[in-house]
Amino acid sequence: MNPSSPASIASSLREWHRMIDTADLAALPALLHPDVVFRSPAAFKPYEGAPAVALILRTVFGVFSGFAYERQLATGDGFDVALEFRAQVGDRQLKGIDLIRFDADGRIVDFEVMIRPASGLQALADEMGRRLAAAMPGKG
Repeated sequence: MNPSSPASIASSLREWHRMIDTADLAALPALLHPDVVFRSPAAFKPYEGAPAVALILRTVFGVFSGFAYERQLATGDGFDVALEFRAQVGDRQLKGIDLIRFDADGRIVDFEVMIRPASGLQALADEMGRRLAAAMPGKG
């Protein structure tokens, strides 16, 4: 973590990693700005608002197995962070990057995900679609 980034962002990142490491996302709503935007690698239109983003993030971490962050990179001011991860969906292995932007209060305002290879992304999109169909009818 960049030492010049605000303490609130450093605290939020520590909480994010704690949640992921313990598979306990109960504190997730407190980390999300009410108007947070989530940009999915599988959907053209972004998802907006803390309730939708919390649902998506909780669901995706239920789909992934063997999820682990491998690297963390931050901009000089610390407001933007890239977290490289690896995971598995069914029999498909994938690599990805979470691009997270924080506000001055340490809340996530933008969360964009990139995933490769295409077969891993397709497996994730298929499973997410199945799990979110009942919770978010008409989205995608």
